[in-house]
Formats: sequence, structure tokens, C-alpha cells
Amino acid sequence: MPLEPLLPLFHRLNREHFEGSLVVEGRPLVDLRWSDGRLSRTAGFYRRGASRGGEPLCEIVLSRPLLDPLPREATLSTLCHEMIHAWVDRVLGVREVHGPHFRARMEAINTRQSQFTISLRHQFPVPIASARWQARCPRCGLTAAYRRRREGLACRFCCERLHGGQWHASCLLVFEEASV
Repeated sequence: MPLEPLLPLFHRLNREHFEGSLVVEGRPLVDLRWSDGRLSRTAGFYRRGASRGGEPLCEIVLSRPLLDPLPREATLSTLCHEMIHAWVDRVLGVREVHGPHFRARMEAINTRQSQFTISLRHQFPVPIASARWQARCPRCGLTAAYRRRREGLACRFCCERLHGGQWHASCLLVFEEASV
């Protein structure tokens, strides 16, 4: 069975939970697409920047491998989560990840409806892959396993606790090779 088209879901969620603010002159403020099959560790993401050709880019991508076998509520929850990121960025003009604006909108949506629940992190089954790297926060000491090194990642817990949900250089993760 083919995956459900995202645009009708987007328009419905936009009307119900974002007062239509994610559409201007009949066009969504973000492009929507299912992943090509390679997005297998996260259910979806929102990104804004420039494409490889330098064109402006603003899109929501949902994971075909993770969401396809799950109930429709998983797609709705993930799409709405990413739409909150787009709303905070494009409508409010605020740069935050899961900061106070995101959390307030998430709680408002979860309170107003019971069809699905939005959370900060999904609990969908993800294939386990061995981690090559161990990342450690220099502030709190928390560690997390990663398959590859990532530049510019900061400890979410410390950024939220110490910097109001904003990325801060003092919370940059330190990567070390994991012991096998």
C-alpha cells in the first residue's frame, strides 16, 4: 500500500492547530516529502537553509522506513511535531529546538485533541546499529552513543537547563571512539 500523501495531512493540521499560519497565499511555507528510504534513525526532521545549489530550502522530511509500518497516528504525531518546528521558525521567527515556544505549542495541541500525542522524542522502534563514537557533555557528564562524529552538537539537557533551550558552545559534546 502506498504511503499517504503528506500535503492533505499538513493542510488539515495547519487549520486545526496553527490557525492556518503555515500557508501563505495557498502555498505551504515548507516543502513536504517522504524520505527516499535512507532516513532510518529518526521519524522526521525540519530543516531550513540552502540546498546544494544555493537555493533557499525549507522542508519537512518524514521517514518512510520508520513510519510506513506504524499506525497513522505515528505519521500525524511526527508531522505535527515537525510543523511546530516550522511554526516556531517561520511564523514566530525564533531560533530554538525544543525550547519554551515549542513546548507550549506541543502542550496546547496535546491538550486540545486525543487522536495522537506529540512528544519531544519518538518512541518508535529503530534498528540498533553498533556505535563507533561516544559523546560526552563537558558540563553534566552525560554520555550518548553515536554511529558517526557530528560537528556542533550540544547537550540538549544542559542547553535547556542552562540556556533556555538555545544552543550554547559551553555544552558542545566531546566525541571519543567507543570501546568495542
